[in-house]
Amino acid sequence: MSKVAIIVGSDSDKELSDAAASVLKEFGVEHEQRTLSAHRNPKALAQYVEGTDAQVFICVAGLAAALPGAVAAQTIKPVIGVPKDVKLGGVDALLSIVQMPTGVPVATVGIDAAKNAALLAIEILALSDKALKEKLNEYRRKRASG
Repeated sequence: MSKVAIIVGSDSDKELSDAAASVLKEFGVEHEQRTLSAHRNPKALAQYVEGTDAQVFICVAGLAAALPGAVAAQTIKPVIGVPKDVKLGGVDALLSIVQMPTGVPVATVGIDAAKNAALLAIEILALSDKALKEKLNEYRRKRASG
C-alpha cells in the first residue's frame, strides 16, 4: 500500500520529487512517484488520483501551478503543494497554490521546500501510526540537540 503519492507535472520537477522521497524513505514511509500533468493529461491524472491507495498527496508545481489544486479537486485526502521556482522566484507558483477556493484546500509549504512537504505528510500519517509518531519525535529530538 502506498501511503504517500508524490506527483510532478514534468520530469524537470524530479529533483524536488526525489528530495521528498528521500525523507519519506528515511522514515520508512511507503511512497510512489508519478509524472502527471494537470494540463497535458488531466484524464490520466484524475484516474491515478481516483485509483491510488495513497493517504496523502505531495504535488510539485511551478508556473501556473495547477497540479495541487487539480488533485485536491479529485479527492478528500490531504494534498500538500510544493511551489517550484521556475520564474518570478517561485512566487507565481506559491500564490497559485495557496489561493485555492474555499472547499478545496491545499496545504502549502515554502518554495522548493519538498523536504518540508514530506515531513508534513509524515506528521499527518503519524496521527494514526504510533511507530511513525515515535520516529518523528526522535527526529525532532535529534534536531533540537544538534
